[in-house]
Amino acid sequence: MSKKETVITQVAIGSIGLTTGALASWFLFYKKRVSANAILETVRKAFLKEGPIEGSWIEMKQAPLQKFAIKTNVYYGGITRYEDGDLIQYEFLADAKTGTIIDIYRL
Repeated sequence: MSKKETVITQVAIGSIGLTTGALASWFLFYKKRVSANAILETVRKAFLKEGPIEGSWIEMKQAPLQKFAIKTNVYYGGITRYEDGDLIQYEFLADAKTGTIIDIYRL
């Protein structure tokens, strides 16, 4: 193989690697986030397994959250239902990127 062919081969391999890396980065970091409505529907379904709910809500605007060294964006939401004749409220925090429920607590 001549020196010119070797250089062309190396450039082609480098271009393929660069393109693959760029696509992988796009899929990892710029993938569409989970919608607030999808997160709320997941939480509603979980609560409905235990009984009826009276209401639910989620803030459509993401809010920043920092816990120690970890920073992320979250959605805040809530569920209301009757328990033993009393109206009880729950609030939850969900990671805006993955939809994972970070915390849920009774008020």
